[in-house]
Formats: sequence, structure tokens, C-alpha cells
Amino acid sequence: MELGRRHLLLGLAAVGAAGSAQTAPPGIRHPGDPTETIDLWPGPAPGMPATPPVETVDERSTDPAFPDRAVRGVVRPRMVVFRPATPNGAAVLVAPGGGYARIVIDKEGYEVARWLAARGYTVFVLFYRLPGDGWAAGPDVALSDAQRAMRLIRQRAGAYRLDPTRVAMMGFSAGGHLCGDLATRFDAMTYRAIDAADRLSARPMLAAPIYAVQSMSAPLAHPGSRALLVGAEASAAVERAHSNAANVTARTPPIFMAHAEDDATVPVDNTLEMRAACKRVGVPVETHLFTTGGHGFGLRRAAGKPVAIWPDLFVNWAASMKLA
Repeated sequence: MELGRRHLLLGLAAVGAAGSAQTAPPGIRHPGDPTETIDLWPGPAPGMPATPPVETVDERSTDPAFPDRAVRGVVRPRMVVFRPATPNGAAVLVAPGGGYARIVIDKEGYEVARWLAARGYTVFVLFYRLPGDGWAAGPDVALSDAQRAMRLIRQRAGAYRLDPTRVAMMGFSAGGHLCGDLATRFDAMTYRAIDAADRLSARPMLAAPIYAVQSMSAPLAHPGSRALLVGAEASAAVERAHSNAANVTARTPPIFMAHAEDDATVPVDNTLEMRAACKRVGVPVETHLFTTGGHGFGLRRAAGKPVAIWPDLFVNWAASMKLA
């Protein structure tokens, strides 16, 4: 897409005006970490609990060469930006997992973002609010952040030299549930519009939920994610309202999924149920199942195994769908 000079200048102005006030990345820093961030909301995020959460970063690795940070209590939702050396005009919004209790930013965020950026994608890693922290939106709070993030990426497309129609989302585990939630409920009214960005579409061009939590109903539901998102005593109606497969329509964007059949945390039938829902209504769906790989393989834990091919399968499929 050829972006007009006025669109580009407006986008650059928006980034410049916001840049000086953006929330910094997590407190535990590592060499090579990006420093460019975009706050999702111009002031406090909507629906702040009476006792706001306190953002905490836990470093779970003892090897400085392989950081494994987990962020809890996000109070200033934001995106961390990975700019490619040679942009291909496409963007990917990445939602790391963490069971809706935390956000695992290295294994399912930064590592994937660097890999995609090396292939020309501009990547935005999403620090989303967690539903167990008491936000007014309840089970829709992370979806609010994902919707807002997609709209801001499109609003700033000129500044990042992006085609605003070519923006995808990828998510892992509980972040995969959020990815599926956005793909199926992108136009749900989860927050009150606050500026011009909210007039833009939140529908991703493509969505890639990877070893994703999908169902909120037993026996497929991941118990921890379910308890934090909808509550341990949620009714069948509430479970269904927040199960991705139940919300697939003909407007759902094309879907790419990868899952290991020996996943003991999130049963592979979550992916199979989502695939069946897409097939029923004619949504293009690419599904890759691996005999072994367990849960949370990302890039690091997939190395040297057949499952390591999943990122290449994604970019090849995405290219066939004209993302890049």
C-alpha cells in the first residue's frame, strides 16, 4: 500500500508526541532489549480497581544468556516495539502466555519478536492487563487491550511504514486464547471509545493461536486460566461466551494453529475444536499437529525437534495469505 505523505507525517507526529511519556519496559533489563514502547491508553487504563495492582517482574532463569522474565500486575498496558532492519510493510501483535496470571515476555514474546523482525515484520509485544487483578471489564479486560493495540498500530501505520490492512496477531497458551478472542470478538464493545483510533477496525488480517487455551469448559479448559478469566464457578453460558470456538463466524479472519499432541497442560483438542468451528463456517484454517513438543515450546524449547519448524510454517502460510 502506498502511504500518503500527509498520513506519514501525521503518524510520525503522533509517535513523537506520545514517545516522551511512554511507560518503560520491565525493570529487569537485559542487553539487546528494545526500549521503544507505546502506552495503550492516554491516561489510566479504564476500570482501574480500587487497589491497583503493582507491576512486578520475576526473573526465573539463572542463565543470563537465556532470560525468562514473567510480569505480574500490569497496570499500564503497553506494547514494546521491535523494528526490522528492512520492513516488509506487515505487522504482528504478539501476546505471550502465562495462564492469565503473568506474562512470559522472553520465551513467548521477545524471542519470537526478534525472529519475526529478522524476517521483515514490525512486531509489537503486548503487555496486557490480567483478569484476576480486579479490573472493571472482568473477563474482557485483556481483550480491551488487544482491541486498543490493533487500533493504535493501524493509526500509526504511517510512522512505522506499515500497510494498515496487513496486521496480524499471534498468541501463545493463554495469550493464544486472547489471540482467538480478538479474532472472534474483534468488534465486541469492551470499552468506551476515547479518541480517533477507536474508530478503526480491531480485526486482525490473520490470527495465529499457538498451543492455545481455547475452551473455558471442562475437560478442555486449562483450569488456571479458566479460574482467573471467568471464575471457578462460572455458568455454562459464561464459559461459552469466552470459549473461542463458540464465537467463530464467517467474519473470523484466517487462522493458523500449531500444537503438540503430548501437551499435558492445554489439551490438543482445544485446537481441534477451534479447527472444526472454522471449517463449519468456511474460515480458512491451517493446522499443524506435532507428536511431541509438550506445552510452551515457543522457539527455545522447540530447538532440535520436529516442532521447531512451526515458525517457518507460519511465515510461509502468512505469505500465501498475502500478509507479506
